[in-house]
Amino acid sequence: MSEIHAVEIAFLLLLIFVVIFGIFARKLSTPYPIVMVLGGLALSFVPGIPHIQLNPDLIFLIFLPPLLYSSAWNTSWRDFKANLVTIFFLAFGLVGFTVLGVSLLAPFVFPGFDWRLGMLLGAVVAPTDAIAASAIARRIGLPERIVDILEGESLVNDATGLLALEFAREIIVDQRIPTVSEGLLKLLLLTVGGILVGLAIGWVIEKIERRLEDATIEITLSILSPYVIYLAAEEVHASGVLAVVTAGLYLTVKSATFLSPATRLKLWSVWEALTFILNGVVFVLIGLQFPQIRGSIHEYGLGKIVLDGAIFSLILIVLRLAWVLPGSHLSFWVNTRVLNRRVGPPRPREVFVVGWTGMRGVISLAGALALPIVLMDGSPFPYRNAIVLLTFCVIFVTLVLQGLTLPQIVRWLGLSGTDGPNCEELEARRIVAGAALTHLTGARERDNMRNEEIYDDLIEHYQNHLASLDLDNQEAAQKHTDYTELSLETLRIERDTAVGLRNQGRINDTVLRRIERELDLSESRLTTFGED
Repeated sequence: MSEIHAVEIAFLLLLIFVVIFGIFARKLSTPYPIVMVLGGLALSFVPGIPHIQLNPDLIFLIFLPPLLYSSAWNTSWRDFKANLVTIFFLAFGLVGFTVLGVSLLAPFVFPGFDWRLGMLLGAVVAPTDAIAASAIARRIGLPERIVDILEGESLVNDATGLLALEFAREIIVDQRIPTVSEGLLKLLLLTVGGILVGLAIGWVIEKIERRLEDATIEITLSILSPYVIYLAAEEVHASGVLAVVTAGLYLTVKSATFLSPATRLKLWSVWEALTFILNGVVFVLIGLQFPQIRGSIHEYGLGKIVLDGAIFSLILIVLRLAWVLPGSHLSFWVNTRVLNRRVGPPRPREVFVVGWTGMRGVISLAGALALPIVLMDGSPFPYRNAIVLLTFCVIFVTLVLQGLTLPQIVRWLGLSGTDGPNCEELEARRIVAGAALTHLTGARERDNMRNEEIYDDLIEHYQNHLASLDLDNQEAAQKHTDYTELSLETLRIERDTAVGLRNQGRINDTVLRRIERELDLSESRLTTFGED
């Protein structure tokens, strides 16, 4: 019972820290992954703070599936497909280039390392962190295409990085180098198997969802889905990561037809809170690991740790930048010459930003911590603690240093907010509103002028709505602003009146919550459109 109580206290503290650091991140206008890693690191030096060990199995089973599923669900399949060649060169080519580069350079930089340990170290730090990159990129207003590329890369390279790690670990633990045919066959089985498992289970989930009409059950199924997909893929020795990503991309396309409006509203709210909690806990845990990692290498002084961590981080940054520039031109050549697609040539400013956003995260640290303690012959795993320490240094440097400097670099390059108004969304709103107006006009004529006042009211509403979408029509835009402000004021009066009725005992809390829900939905619609 004492162990259970200790776990409860530790989990409660983690959640409290996530809330506090989240508030700080909002106040400082800084992406929350950076604040939470720094906060966790600061907490690790506070006397009396309980030590919370980061269990790699916990990361791969509890945290990874829902976070990948959520990222895939929020990814546009159209944009993912449009940038697929670039994503492929980053998720496969850059991972291989990183592993190769570190395996060649590590023996010259870190005494005692050979090419095998270098390959292992490169595989550990090859995957980038999807949440950190996208959270930072979206906050500073990077062009949407860059954000799509970074998110797509991070979704796929988790699988390729973990595969490279498995190969490198097998070389060291089993003292055997896999043949090229073995490697290619395993890669094929992992990738194709993961994609097939993801599509198959995604199809089953879609069929089940179409038969459900209870929002609570649908949300519960949505939370269970990534775990089922991940475990099923791992059971058949396929890539659980690719399976979850594939299913998420498949279901996000299909969800428009099988989710009811009420379910969709609740589902987004639940997943938004869940992903924030999971990510927050993970990033705080990363910072809290430093004392244990530092204590595992007594022979390393603080100066040696800082120097080696800085050198290794610089190597990874240079390797990424060295790959991204020729890789972008190669993907452009494939798109235009092989696939006959019309795409613009790579812009050096955007290419540099993609190269600078190679933040590492919890996947790298979990991969390092998952390394075995001993080899098959019982001897200690060579330089295991050094690999874990170097991985932590890379996460800290790339996440904090690159994350904090990225906004300034983006402003210096003139990329912040370069997209301007979302013309695609604006055009879609016009088409949608125009279709509704056309339907109302035709329906009024077919209705033989019955309910004429209702039709006139609705038609006027849509005409005003269409006029407000014209950016050049300042009068209509001001009218829409006035309409929104007046509507919000009346909604506030309705809410205050409903609360007063409850306080007077004329209605109960159940009735109040129903009225509040309707008013909240109306206010959310008005404020969301205003923000767009």
